[in-house]
Amino acid sequence: MKKNAFYAQSGGVTSVINATAASVILESKKYKSKIGKVYAGKNGILGALKEELIDTSKESISAIHSLKSTPGGAFGSCRFKLKSFEENKKEYIRLVEVFKAHNIGYFFYNGGNDSADTAYKVSQISKELGYPINCIAIPKTVDNDLALTDCCPGFGSAAKYIATSTMEASLDVASMSETSTKVFILEVMGRHAGWMAASSALARTDKKDAPHIILLPEINFNQKKFLNKVKEVVQHNGYCVIVASEGVKNSKGQFLAESNTKDAFGHSQLGGVAPYLAGLISKKLKLKNHWAVSDYLQRSARHIASKTDLHHAEAVGIHAVKYAVKGMNGVMPIIVRLKNKKYSWKIMPASLSKIANVEKKLPNSYITKDGFNVTAKAIKYLQPLIQGEAYPKFKNGIPHTQRLKLVEVKKKLPNWKI
Repeated sequence: MKKNAFYAQSGGVTSVINATAASVILESKKYKSKIGKVYAGKNGILGALKEELIDTSKESISAIHSLKSTPGGAFGSCRFKLKSFEENKKEYIRLVEVFKAHNIGYFFYNGGNDSADTAYKVSQISKELGYPINCIAIPKTVDNDLALTDCCPGFGSAAKYIATSTMEASLDVASMSETSTKVFILEVMGRHAGWMAASSALARTDKKDAPHIILLPEINFNQKKFLNKVKEVVQHNGYCVIVASEGVKNSKGQFLAESNTKDAFGHSQLGGVAPYLAGLISKKLKLKNHWAVSDYLQRSARHIASKTDLHHAEAVGIHAVKYAVKGMNGVMPIIVRLKNKKYSWKIMPASLSKIANVEKKLPNSYITKDGFNVTAKAIKYLQPLIQGEAYPKFKNGIPHTQRLKLVEVKKKLPNWKI
């Protein structure tokens, strides 16, 4: 008997996560004997708990295809982490009740570390509750910090945006440095792993090019060394461009910029490294400076997406469906880089038990000895991920996006309060 599928997006979205959604929906149509309808969760896993299921069969094929060039999360996302079964059995029981009520036998969860953990928990506990569900976690995160997979869909496009922005801003600063701004600081995402900041190095075509300093979460911040480096670069070049990860920490392991608020995953809210560094430079070096925070721009910039990244996003969606109909459970389709001269890759299944809650950081071999830059080995890894352009269609001068109908399925169960 064929079962319906449930797809949900989780955590911060990317410029290509909707391409994965489109691939899941379109690939599922090829298995009509095994997969009935594909329901999407309204606002991620909350859509399952609240029984707010979007019937993707109500969308036209052209609308589904348009998702491949639409940034954001078409069905909504959320930051909501399921507690352990022992802590809150009610949530798991509710999920199973909703899946039973709507004949759902496949669960595709598109997200990062916390999402992989959720998918793994559901894959194990659904058996205990007497309703086995094929759970497949689909990789997505601009942080690029998922274990086992060579890279994460969403990262390549964000990296392309960061490298491009660094290059363009550096030309601006260089042109005015004689009489105006001497230092520019760009703050990028990256809580514990510096992949995003490292990608700014791709802006260089020459060793003298910006960025001149890259601050990574993997290296503890040393104020004296940092200020000396800024002073040295300005004296030598006339200006200095710095790219800093939001997760830079001091010698005590504390974030340089951390608020008292936490998100639903229990993570401290970050943001503010750039103004912190700007304040230091103004006070200690008396140099005129400007700063910027790329924030949501870096992860939503579909207009400059990497074609390689788009292909990755589509491929993991397609393989997620293939794995599900084969009966696989508790796995993730990962990207495996092949050992060829020219960049090539394939998709392979990996157990969620080895991925959930494991964080992949920059290896030491990717970071220069002074801690302010990345090595040629890092560049070799990063360079292929930003290759190719996948421009969306434009209308009236801006990218054209198509809105979905987002028709919800009629509820069958009592309302649920989170």
